[in-house]
Amino acid sequence: MSIKTGKTLLIKNETIYVNAYEDYYNKRLKIEDLRGNINQIIQSIEEWSKQPFVEKVIIKSRKEHVSTLMERGFLLEASVPGYFLGGEGYFLCKYRKLDRYNSDKWCEEDNILDSVWQKRKQKDVMLDPELTLRLAKVSDAKALSSFYKDVFPIYPVPIEDPNYVMEQIQSNTIFMLLEEHGVIIAAASAEMNETYKNAEITDCATSPSKRKGGYMNSLIRELEAELVKRQIYCSYSIARALSFGMNAVLHNLEYTYKGRLKNNCYIFDKIEDMNVWSKDLSLMDAQKPAPIAEK
Repeated sequence: MSIKTGKTLLIKNETIYVNAYEDYYNKRLKIEDLRGNINQIIQSIEEWSKQPFVEKVIIKSRKEHVSTLMERGFLLEASVPGYFLGGEGYFLCKYRKLDRYNSDKWCEEDNILDSVWQKRKQKDVMLDPELTLRLAKVSDAKALSSFYKDVFPIYPVPIEDPNYVMEQIQSNTIFMLLEEHGVIIAAASAEMNETYKNAEITDCATSPSKRKGGYMNSLIRELEAELVKRQIYCSYSIARALSFGMNAVLHNLEYTYKGRLKNNCYIFDKIEDMNVWSKDLSLMDAQKPAPIAEK
């Protein structure tokens, strides 16, 4: 049983609908969707967030509720164009503890972003014919979980658990992996929201000894091609703000920076700020598979 527990909850009555997730591990309350009387919804969320585990509240909101939420003290931290069936999604947050609000790495993260924007964009590298790039199957769950466990000392979801990975593969998550002689050296996933037709590019990882190969570009391009086949055009990703490499990859792939989620989740070795990037896949040229060098 993973300690990274959480619970999905719904509030439904004649005037409101709220879909939420109590994230005990990351000490936050996530409001994934809301409809109805916004004042009643805010009142319910305020009461809900008084639970001892809640240090941060995140609301994913449509445009029409943004000003009301800000008037009630919520801070707009990021947005994702196209998130709600083509309508923009806004991430608004409120904090219950001062140390969860304060970020002592903010200026350093701004400097990293500046370096990312100044970096010249690179063309895709040819993959060595010794490497295999493919979609993961259910039978890959054990190897994938072991790979992620080796790469990430701390991660916000129980990706080190093969049962969790298996459930993800069987639901709405596509995993793409890169193998060298049958051993996984890099992987990434696209978690699809079938209701609102968006997908989060996540679980991006490369073995430490293989990180100069430019492999993540190829993995994400393949994931994007799979999403387009499913008519999902809103692609976004939430990357560690302290990671030059991952932010540079997203910038290189024509993702646009859309804000920063402060002290968002436990990842790598502590709780960290996360940058939000988005891309409209409908504007891409015809999808091409990642190039593989001929033998």
